[in-house]
Amino acid sequence: MDPYSLATRNTVEVVTEAELRSLLDRPVKRVYAGYEPSGEIHLGHLVTVNKLMDLQEAGFEVTILIADLHAFLNRKGTMDEIRDLAEYNRRCFEALGLSGVNYVLGSDVQLTPEYELQVLELSQEITVNRARRSMDEVGRQMEHPSVSQMVYPIMQMVDIATLGVEAAVGGIDQRKIHMLAREHLTSIGYPAPVCIHTPIINGLDGKKMSSSAGNVISVADSAEEIERKLKKAFCPPEIEENPVLQVLRYHVFPRIETVVVQRPEKFGGDREFPTYEAIEQAYAAGEIHPLDLKKTAARYLAKIFADAHAAMNE
Repeated sequence: MDPYSLATRNTVEVVTEAELRSLLDRPVKRVYAGYEPSGEIHLGHLVTVNKLMDLQEAGFEVTILIADLHAFLNRKGTMDEIRDLAEYNRRCFEALGLSGVNYVLGSDVQLTPEYELQVLELSQEITVNRARRSMDEVGRQMEHPSVSQMVYPIMQMVDIATLGVEAAVGGIDQRKIHMLAREHLTSIGYPAPVCIHTPIINGLDGKKMSSSAGNVISVADSAEEIERKLKKAFCPPEIEENPVLQVLRYHVFPRIETVVVQRPEKFGGDREFPTYEAIEQAYAAGEIHPLDLKKTAARYLAKIFADAHAAMNE
C-alpha cells in the first residue's frame, strides 16, 4: 500500500488532503496523538493506535503524549491516581504495536514558563464560548463546565507547537479543537497542522462506547471474555453502525493480511477474505451468518490481545 493510502485508510477526514500529500514528500515528518490516562485501553483507543501504526509505516516519526494534566483538567481523578495509570497505559500502547515511538508525559513539558506563556497568549484570542464548544464532545460533565476545561483545548493547541509536530491524529470528536489549532497557532509562530480524524466506533451494543456502560472490549480481557462479549454483541443484517463489522474493519484487517471464516462443511466450509470490503459484501449478501462473523472477530481479536498480553509480561 502506498504511503498516502496507508495514511488515509479508515479515516473520516483529513484537513487537508493536499497538505498531507505535501507532508508525505518531506524527508522528515512528525505526527502525534494525545491520550488521557484513564483506566483500561480499549477498542476505542485502538482505532487511533492502528492509525498511528499506519503513519509510522508511511514514514512519520510518531509521538504519543500521555496527557496526565489534560486528564486532571477534565476531572478524571487526582494527579496521583492519573500518574499511576500513565505508565500502565504506555506499556499497553507499546504492547499493541506502538514501539519505536517517542512517549512524552504531559506534565514533563507543560509546566515550563515558555509553555504557560503561549497558553496565556492564545487564551487572549479565544472566546469562552468557542473554547466550550470545542469541548462539547470530549469534556466530562459539560453541562456544568469548569474553568479548567476551558484551558484544556488551548493546552492541546500548544502541545502541537511544543512537540514540534506537523500533523495531529484524533477521533472526529477532536475536530473542533484541531480547527482551533489550525486557526490560531500561526499567531504564536507555528504553522497550521495537518489534522487526521478517525471515526468514533460503536460499543458492542450498537450504542455509544463507554467503559461504564460495559459495552467495550479492553486489552486486559481474556480470549474467553472477548468471545463471550462478542457473542452477545449487536449484529444486525445492515452494514452501517454494525459493531462486529467495525471490529473487523478497524482492528482486525489493519493487522491481519487474510481473514478466514471457519465453518463446518455442511454450512459452506471455510472462506478466506483478503480485504475488509470482501467480507462486508459477503455479509451484506447473507453469505455469512452473524454468529460466524462474531466468532471470526473474536478469534482474531483474542490473538491480537494475546500478543499484547505476552509483550507486557516479558
